[in-house]
Amino acid sequence: MNCPTTAMVLAAGLGTRMRPLTNDRPKALVDVDGRTLIDHVLDRLVAAGVTRAVVNVHAFADMLEAHLASRRDLEIIISDERPALLETGGGMQKARPLLGDDPILVANIDSVWIDDGAPAIASLVEAWDPARMDDLLLLVPVADSIGFGGRGDFFMGPDGHISHRGAAASAPYAYMGVHIINPHRIDEWPAGPHGIFSHWMEYAERGRLYGVVMQGLWMHVGDPAARAAAEERLTAAA
Repeated sequence: MNCPTTAMVLAAGLGTRMRPLTNDRPKALVDVDGRTLIDHVLDRLVAAGVTRAVVNVHAFADMLEAHLASRRDLEIIISDERPALLETGGGMQKARPLLGDDPILVANIDSVWIDDGAPAIASLVEAWDPARMDDLLLLVPVADSIGFGGRGDFFMGPDGHISHRGAAASAPYAYMGVHIINPHRIDEWPAGPHGIFSHWMEYAERGRLYGVVMQGLWMHVGDPAARAAAEERLTAAA
């Protein structure tokens, strides 16, 4: 198993649902159980073998850059979105020259989790197969999540191929915020603000969107109540 050594961490969001905690800081610097959200994610990536992280910044960008400068365990490169927020797809497209040509891990900063067995990122990396996949998403059973509150995102076939629930009332798996992508697919994306969902649907239609299910508990830290719930679970697990 060869883990990608470069990751992109998506940290440019406004964090409006996290207010008032984000009135004076970016969402990435909200503290959960004594650690900022972005450090929770970077710790996981470093443990998996990542040595270089591209981090996009927008809200409170100077504050976030100053915080990241204190890390010495990996190289951090800033993708500056101060002029305009580009959303997930646009942010990755802007950062493309910084990402290299090998598969990259992409991580949101509002996901915290407790592994039960094999580390989640290791399971994702082990399942990656560039011959069959354009993108591989880390999923979790909806029942094994807190703070999500959705109806699930994907169905999974026996070969790991996934499809979005579309008009279905619910689906068994939620996307938990980490995936591996072939960076050459990003070369095909348009510049400017846009999300990643439409690209995923294109890959799914071609049979090249896959998923792997993590074992453990995923905590989506999207608002103050979810943050409190995550802290309670992390404290209990310590």
